[in-house]
Parts: sequence; structure tokens; C-alpha cells
Amino acid sequence: MTQLSSTLLKILKQRSAQVLLVLSVYILIADILPTVTHQFFYTLSLLIKDVLIWMMPLTVAFFIAYSISSFKRQAPLFVITLLLFEGLSNFSSVWYAFFCAHFTADHMPSFGATTLSSDFIALWRLPLSKPSWWSAEKGALVGLVLGCLNAFTQNPYLIQMVAKGKGIVEWVLTRVFARLIPLFILGFAVQMYQTHLLNHVFKHYSLLVLWLTLFLLLYLFFLFTLGAGYSFRKVIVNIKNLLPAGGISLTSGCSLSTMPWTIEGAAKNLKNPEFAQAIIPATTNIQQIGDCIAQAFLCFLIYRHFYGVNPDIITWVSFSFVFVLARFATAAVLGGAIFIMLPLYETYLDFNPEMIAIILALNVFLDPLITSGNVMANGALCRVFERVWGRIQNLVYGSTKKIEKVEG
Repeated sequence: MTQLSSTLLKILKQRSAQVLLVLSVYILIADILPTVTHQFFYTLSLLIKDVLIWMMPLTVAFFIAYSISSFKRQAPLFVITLLLFEGLSNFSSVWYAFFCAHFTADHMPSFGATTLSSDFIALWRLPLSKPSWWSAEKGALVGLVLGCLNAFTQNPYLIQMVAKGKGIVEWVLTRVFARLIPLFILGFAVQMYQTHLLNHVFKHYSLLVLWLTLFLLLYLFFLFTLGAGYSFRKVIVNIKNLLPAGGISLTSGCSLSTMPWTIEGAAKNLKNPEFAQAIIPATTNIQQIGDCIAQAFLCFLIYRHFYGVNPDIITWVSFSFVFVLARFATAAVLGGAIFIMLPLYETYLDFNPEMIAIILALNVFLDPLITSGNVMANGALCRVFERVWGRIQNLVYGSTKKIEKVEG
């Protein structure tokens, strides 16, 4: 009995279990709740989202600055190469998802414009209008400047300011907002229930999950092939070495908790096994290929579903740049990414509350798959980066040197 209680408590500590519990209880009692109670939950979710939109520039600025300055003990060339590699790998996966979603939309003729109307509204909204200059891209620019200054000048005042700012923002995300995730999702689930949006999701988006899984597996296979030098035998061996990490992440839902297995598996695939200890900790929650592909794929198709047209190139270019830069701000906590990304979807892709509710529901359902994709891709890209870094060293120094362990 004691063991059973301990197991249940351990399960309930997981965010996904808390979300499922809250949603299950709501579904059981939804019909007996007054309308104002449903509206209260929805209002609470919108309030959390509005506050996060206001926090976005500071969050992005401090996390980008801290991420860049955390490489201060490494050679400048290695810092620049690793940061560019992380950014380019995320950016390329976003555009891969763009073309995959384009292909999917073209082969699903029933995917037309959708208009959902309902009298269900929030009780109250934050009566503040965010100025145009207070935006995520401005925060990213400030973060890049501060991070570079910290990395190369080692100014004590700047180091302390960035560390303290990052600590405050991280505390707010981990101690406040992360604990509100079940309530945050509940409010949008309430809206889906009241507007019959849940049936709409199952009708139109179930098949998309299969498409997404297929495209994600194809991309992972491509990354392993790239790292293995197009040797099929090496591809199979490299995948096998990382399967334990992928399996653990599939059940735990957390990339950080699987880091020891990711390092162990990636090290077996490298010419210099110590390289994994330098790369994996520095990329685990920043280089998130599974998340980038899933979010971009779903965002594209949800946009297409509601507006009847594909996002134009200009819109997608601006969205993809800010989206990739924001990955540096999602490295804080499990569940923190959803808080940071939702305001971007609203700002750059004109997501309305119904669209946000849909992508939230799909994220809850797909979280194990996305996390496992992140872990497997990080392991595969570790070998790719080793090859890239080796060629750069040969080009610049004329020889290949061992890299020191990253001290974050």
C-alpha cells in the first residue's frame, strides 16, 4: 500500500499527469458548473497569456544573453560555431516543417477556411495595449548584444546583471508559471468544451498527427545518415546506441532527465567520445529539432485551416527568425517553452484563442513524441557537429584539437 501511494505521488508530480487529472475532473463535472465558472477558468488562462506576452521581451533578452555568455571559458571560434550550428539546425528544421506542411495541405483538399463562432467569452481582459517597440525581436537583439559583451569583455557588472535578471525570470517561470500549466491549459480546454471545438480537433487534426510522425522520423533518419557519412550500417548502429535515451525521454517527457543516457549514447557514435560531454549539455534544451518541426508543422496547418491560405513567405521568414531566437529562452524549465511560444504565435501568425486552444491540446497529446524527437536529434547532431568542427579546425588551424568540456 505504501509503495502504491509512493508510485501515485511520483506520477502526480509529473506535469502531464497533473494536466490529465485536471482535465478529467473538469469533464466529469462540466455539465453541473454554472456558465460564470467556465468563463472564470477561461479568463484566468487569458490573463496568464497576456502577462506572458508582456514578459516576453525581458525573457528572451536575459536567456539569450546568459546562454551566449555561459560559453565564456571556450575559444571564441568554438562559441560562434556552436551558436551558429544550434541556430541553423533549428532554422532548417522549421523550414523543413514548412515544406512538409505545404505538401500535407496540398494533399488534403478538405482543408479549407474555418470560422468558429460562439457567445462564450472571457469575463475580463487585461486593459493594457502593448507598444510596438516592446517585442520579442527587440529583446532578442538586446540579448545578443549583452551576451557578446559578457563573453568577450567579462565585465563584472554586466555579468552580475545578466545572471540576476535571468535568475528572476527563471524563478517566475519555474516557481509561478510552470505550476500554473494545468490551470493555463484548463482554461483553453474549457473554451474547447463550451464551443464544441474538441470534436473539431478530432475530425480535422487526427490524420495530421500521423503525417507529423512520418516527417519527424524521416528527418531523424536524415540526421543520422548525415552524421554517419551515408553509411547505412553506421546509421543503424548510431540509432541503436541512442535508442535507450529516446525510450526514456518518451516516458519521462523531459530532455534534461535523460541527459546522462544521451551523452553515453552519443559518445559511442563519436571519434572523440569526450566531445559529447561538451556538446550535449550545451544543446539539450536549445537545439530542439523535434519541437521545432512539430510546432512549425502544426502552426502552418492550423493557420491554413482557419484562414484558408498558407502563411506567406514574408510572414514565415519573420516568424522563423524570432522562433529560432526564442529557443534560447526556452532552456529554463520543463513546460516553459509553451509559455514563451504561444505569444509568438499570436503576434506573428495572428493566432486567435481557438487556434491557441487547438495547438495546446495537440502539444499535450504529442509531448512524449516531441521530447523523444528532441533527444534523438540532439544525439544525431552531436556527431554532425563533430564533423563540422573538425573541418573548421583543419581549415583554420591546420589540425584537429580536442575541445575542452563546456562549463555552463
